[in-house]
Amino acid sequence: MHSMPILLGVLAVMAVAYRYYSAFLAASVASLDAGRQTPAHAFNDGQNYHPTNRWILFGHHFAAISGAGPLIGPVLAVQFGYMPGLIWLVIGVCLAGAVQDFLVLVASVRHRGESLAKIAQSLLGPKLGLLTSVSILFIVIIALSGLGVVVVKALGGERVALYPGSTIQSGESMVPRASSSGPVTYQVPAGSRVLYPNGTELVRSEGFVIEVPEADSHPTTAALRVPEKSFELIRGSSWGTFTIACTIPIALFVGWYMYRFRKGRIIEASVLGAVAVLFATVAGSWVQGSAIEPYFLFSRNGILLAICFYGFIASILPVWLLLCPRDYLSSFLKIGTIGLLVLGVLVANPKLQAPAINPYFANGGGPYFNGAIFPFVFICIMCGAVSGFHALVSSGTTPKMVDNEKDLRLIGYGSMLLEGLVAVCALIAAASLPQGDYWAINIDMSKAHQYAETLAKMNADVDHLDQIEAQVGGETLRGRTGGAVTLAVGMAQIMTQAFGMFSSGSVDSLVKYWFHFAIMFEALFILTTIDTGTRIARFLLQELLGNIHPKFQRMEWWPGVWLSTALVTLGWGSLIWSGSIDTIWPMFGIANQVLAAIALCLLTTWLFREGRGRYAWVTILPMLFVTTTTLTAAAQMLQTRFWPDLVTGIKAGNFAQTLRGGLSGGAILALVVAYTILLANAVARWVSDKNRPTKR
Repeated sequence: MHSMPILLGVLAVMAVAYRYYSAFLAASVASLDAGRQTPAHAFNDGQNYHPTNRWILFGHHFAAISGAGPLIGPVLAVQFGYMPGLIWLVIGVCLAGAVQDFLVLVASVRHRGESLAKIAQSLLGPKLGLLTSVSILFIVIIALSGLGVVVVKALGGERVALYPGSTIQSGESMVPRASSSGPVTYQVPAGSRVLYPNGTELVRSEGFVIEVPEADSHPTTAALRVPEKSFELIRGSSWGTFTIACTIPIALFVGWYMYRFRKGRIIEASVLGAVAVLFATVAGSWVQGSAIEPYFLFSRNGILLAICFYGFIASILPVWLLLCPRDYLSSFLKIGTIGLLVLGVLVANPKLQAPAINPYFANGGGPYFNGAIFPFVFICIMCGAVSGFHALVSSGTTPKMVDNEKDLRLIGYGSMLLEGLVAVCALIAAASLPQGDYWAINIDMSKAHQYAETLAKMNADVDHLDQIEAQVGGETLRGRTGGAVTLAVGMAQIMTQAFGMFSSGSVDSLVKYWFHFAIMFEALFILTTIDTGTRIARFLLQELLGNIHPKFQRMEWWPGVWLSTALVTLGWGSLIWSGSIDTIWPMFGIANQVLAAIALCLLTTWLFREGRGRYAWVTILPMLFVTTTTLTAAAQMLQTRFWPDLVTGIKAGNFAQTLRGGLSGGAILALVVAYTILLANAVARWVSDKNRPTKR
């Protein structure tokens, strides 16, 4: 199956949904009225509330909602095959995600631009409003950990434990590197075989470096038996770290340029910023092998500390200095890159190498989700189909900037459709990779022995990572779980193929630039969400702490700002430190979909309150589906993963495992209980409000 017909079909379905279903929602369900005054006009203060051009606001809203979710979730969901994720994306975005985003935006505009928590308070009362605020705070912290771990896996170096008792066989002698004391490292040549104790084997197409204890080292050997406490050393990405680090001073420059140096010249500043980002992508290649490279090589924990520091600083700086300029840069680059990727898919028309449904993991046992297609494909893919995090944006800055109610259809429903298109392109990019390459990148090296036999049955045990690593500038690709690296490789190959159709010469030299541009592109999505999300969580925490000490509710009181920001950053940072992509992403998915269910529940309550209960099916049906899939996944994860982690960690005295099981399981259980309480009270309101007259 080739990708162009699929993409054209998706575009057609989305066009029909926007033309007809969103028109029905706007006219009948929301009853949009161009003559009704919006909060931007009623409370215009030139800062938080100000009327904004619909297309500018569309770009701002899209940049705010489009984090890493629509890029990473579809890539990971390819473990089930491409068809389940594709169907969920198309149906979910048209009938659930875009409906939620649009109606939350409408409800917030009708509630003076208030947040989702404030809307809950007005609909369900102060106690349930407080419960909603606490739930949202937990969900945002979990969501930020899900986004942050993607950056950590893409950029950070790691020491991955090798399976003891395995044998590494090479066609030539492996000479240990000089070491005065301590562990000894070996450079293992390309083409070596790893034989596991269970009888399976893995051929490593690329060379790699291992570290063994000094007492177990051998002077020179062609076959090395892996002893206890041996590790594979994975280098960090100096090129990627440099490029992403450069986006921060570039954003600061853009903010200074448009707000201080040439005030109001937004387009001019944004173009300069976009050019600077592209230059930084190219300049990253000069860092590799240079004298400054060590300053941009970080371990996993080093990258984690760096993004925690960034999240802390970015969320307390004035919004005009970093957040707004980064939004403008992100809008330009995101929309431009998406347009290029869509054209690239249409021109290159790559064949989908992944099966429509993968029979080996369809019923569970995959490297990311040890569960079946139902319910986990609906948890793996959130953003792009339906995402609770969007409800926070749709009730955040956007409703305070709407000029006319008629703009809400484009901004709310339209921007979510665009995100769905992003997710479909990401799925195509991942599914078009040869299966051997996809799995080589996406299976954690510490678990490679568990899947070697299955990959052989799937004919996915042969990869080309030696060639791809050379094409992308020498980056280490194997075991780079998290989806970001897989997507970058897929995007780079599609764009290179597309450009190759218009060139008579070789374009392979472009692969490394496309790859690192894609990494930077993904990081912009993520960092934008991290600084926005940390700021939102800080506001929520300050409001909650204000019930204990009134000064916390004063956003200009710096002790409260610093303490709240530190607690939020510590929360999502500790989840990343103690977890991995196969624990954090399912937890992120469950938490995010609980928030989506909460938002749809509140929207249903609002429709009954407005006397439009006869249209409540537009929110009740997606709410019931999201509730079913999410609670099923939560029960399975608690039973099979988080509770066993907690018990095993306590028995073994493993603090990280205990923390992972306790934090993850406790947070998910608390969110499920909170949602159940909210839903029960909301249903009671629906019954009491079912005969209310329609408001105009």
